[in-house]
Amino acid sequence: MKILVALLSGLLFGLGLSLGGMTDPAVVLAFLDLFGAWDPRLAFVMLGAVLTTAVGYRLVLRRPRPLLEDSFQLPKARHFDIRLIAGAALFGIGWGIAGYCPGPALASLSGGATSLLVLVASMVAGWWLAARLPSNNR
Repeated sequence: MKILVALLSGLLFGLGLSLGGMTDPAVVLAFLDLFGAWDPRLAFVMLGAVLTTAVGYRLVLRRPRPLLEDSFQLPKARHFDIRLIAGAALFGIGWGIAGYCPGPALASLSGGATSLLVLVASMVAGWWLAARLPSNNR
């Protein structure tokens, strides 16, 4: 049941990204072009995500436990460290260069563009490397 819910959630997320234009790197890059042909669509997508998350967390965390797990798994770290700052910087740089963040990149994989395959392979390599670097949060 958990796998089915995860699959449906991923499909819904991908559909939302597609409908919002986030699978088109030109839309993302136009959002980052503040002094040129600025496109505010990404701001609306982000606002919708933040509002949905804010309401969703308030509703879900009222429950004693999740529907499909024994307990909630919330982040315990409450501080900034070099890994967080460096990771955020690398994420932003990659997003600005490629016009994709992980969700839209994965949702766009079916197009088969070589540059997108390289991007996703690089993301996977980064995730693999990050899991092997020492951390104070573990």
